[in-house]
Amino acid sequence: MTPGRIRRDVVAERVAWVRDMIDGLRELPLGDEREFLAAPATAAAAESYLRRALEALLDLGRHLLAKGFGLAVVEYREIAVGLRDRRVLDEDEAALLREMAGYRNRMVHFYDEVTATELFALAAKRLPDVECVLDAVVRWIDDHPETVDCDRGG
Repeated sequence: MTPGRIRRDVVAERVAWVRDMIDGLRELPLGDEREFLAAPATAAAAESYLRRALEALLDLGRHLLAKGFGLAVVEYREIAVGLRDRRVLDEDEAALLREMAGYRNRMVHFYDEVTATELFALAAKRLPDVECVLDAVVRWIDDHPETVDCDRGG
């Protein structure tokens, strides 16, 4: 695969999506576990917001690797390794993204094992991890404008 230019519109859409999903999570009752668990729809909303945030973040990483570096990755966990190896993410950020990829896979493939209590803990305590990785990717893109397309259309 030949490297090209990272598409500004793809970056903007994925970043906005992740931030919107995080905002949706923050609207849930994350300060009180009993309140969170009281309505089953709350855990369902948390799962949806979290899964979609992680998928958008991973898609952003995949786009950066494909377009910016010409690297095609198949597995979500490979995205973290690729971004680390290309110094987009540091070791700690890559470890967080790898963990997030694993959790996203768990939500999709082992959905019946994910508990409402677990979703509460993630939503209440781990959103800064998602933001940390997102900010690192955005910072790298901002620091490397030569890798981004010049026009809005791609």
